[in-house]
Amino acid sequence: MSSFPKPQPFSALCVTTQKLNSSPPPLLFISNSLEKDQTKRALHAKKAYIVKPLLNPTQRRAPKLSSPPRKAAGDGFGLCGGGSGHAGRQMWALCGFGYWVQGFRCFPWLALNFHLAYGLSFSPSTLQLFQNTGNLPMVAKPLLGVLSDAVRIGGAHRLPYISIGALLQLLSWGTLAVIPVTGETFPTLMACILLSNLGASFTEVVSDALIAEFSRTQKAGELQSYAFVALAAGALLGNLSGAFVLLKTQEPKVMFFTFSFLLAIHLALSLTTKETSLHFLQYSKHHLVQNSLAENLSKQFSDLITAINEERILYPLLWIVASVAVVPLLSGSMFCFQTQCLKLDPSVIGLSKVIGQLIVLSATMFYNHFLKRIPMRRLIFGVQILYALSLSSDLFLVKQINLKLGISNEVYVLCLSALAEAFAQFKILPFTVLFSSLCPSGCEGSLFAFFASALCLSSILSGIFGVALASLIGVSSGDYSSLPLGIILQFIAALVPLGWISHVPVTHNLKEMKKGKRRSRAW
Repeated sequence: MSSFPKPQPFSALCVTTQKLNSSPPPLLFISNSLEKDQTKRALHAKKAYIVKPLLNPTQRRAPKLSSPPRKAAGDGFGLCGGGSGHAGRQMWALCGFGYWVQGFRCFPWLALNFHLAYGLSFSPSTLQLFQNTGNLPMVAKPLLGVLSDAVRIGGAHRLPYISIGALLQLLSWGTLAVIPVTGETFPTLMACILLSNLGASFTEVVSDALIAEFSRTQKAGELQSYAFVALAAGALLGNLSGAFVLLKTQEPKVMFFTFSFLLAIHLALSLTTKETSLHFLQYSKHHLVQNSLAENLSKQFSDLITAINEERILYPLLWIVASVAVVPLLSGSMFCFQTQCLKLDPSVIGLSKVIGQLIVLSATMFYNHFLKRIPMRRLIFGVQILYALSLSSDLFLVKQINLKLGISNEVYVLCLSALAEAFAQFKILPFTVLFSSLCPSGCEGSLFAFFASALCLSSILSGIFGVALASLIGVSSGDYSSLPLGIILQFIAALVPLGWISHVPVTHNLKEMKKGKRRSRAW
């Protein structure tokens, strides 16, 4: 307390008016010392001291003590409830429902796949080629991400793109609900599928960017796990209800119309939400206001290239993309084998997808509470091993070994058929958490769009390699004798990415990364 000004009594002020060489009266000294003693006793009697900063001569009054920092909008936004602020609740209502709807896309796709396989008599290779060709608009996600980061529509650069995506999907699935789905209308069918996936690309890119921006105010991995839960819950309900509706009605148009209704709700929700109310987005406006459209686009492309060229982003990105692309998927062949050769009902196929999404949902919850404490490289290594083993489990079904063990085809498909898809979907979650922590500010849409596009392109390549493998070994609608060889090759290919597992970082936590860099090389 010695550095602070001493309290000056009125008597001392009187002394200062006297001449410097005069001696103060004794009474003034006595009064001064008594007041100083009282002041010291009062200060020592207090257990908490209020420390005020010294004033600058230019300041007119001392600044007030800063109040405790408020929580950012949406703090406390977790798996158990909404956010503590209005922005947090809006974030859940918009992105949570959006992820749920995107997971529910399996509902109309299940009907479409059965109609193509049975109504239009597509071969396994043709069906798989159709599915992968329809995903081509997903490859354009980097461009959509750059547009979302750089181009504003009506003063906003996130929510209008969600509205555009919901509208495109509504138009495409609404069209399929009213036109006859036959061989003559196949060009229209293909155009609608391409338009639908383009709309889904808009929605997914912007939702990922919103999650990445909002996650800066949350615990690491919390919102990404939340989004995965919503996605898995939508897929779970979509497969469960899709199998039931398809079995009862045998009419895919009912499912197309139902999904269109959900898209209309999503569109209305995005149009009624104001982006200005999402306060966590305001920090990213400064670099877009004073520049032209060309300058904004150029800057976003430059920022994206700079971010991707960072080793801590590039190496994990290359690993996850390559781990998907090198595995030749035989999903179309397995689907036709289960429905045409084993004569399984649509309900069994749909329920197997439900089991798979339950696994994703449980694994996501488990990851959020326990698995994210495991070093990332060790976790991905284990997940990749489980993915390879789940691919090889189809060999028991094709060889009918399950019947020799007393397990029916229906039970085996329900329990093990969707395991590979579940592990492949869950494997993306740790990388999403990693890129959220490493993503530069203002580049969220671009980076996550590039990440999603790279994953989509790798899955398309995986499907094309699967079609080529099926044709090479002679798998067709009437001959599945060589399918076991293809499954064995799948298993071997799924183990190949473990050869460059060193490209996966040891941890997905940015703070731990920096600590590890100071101690030793973390990569």
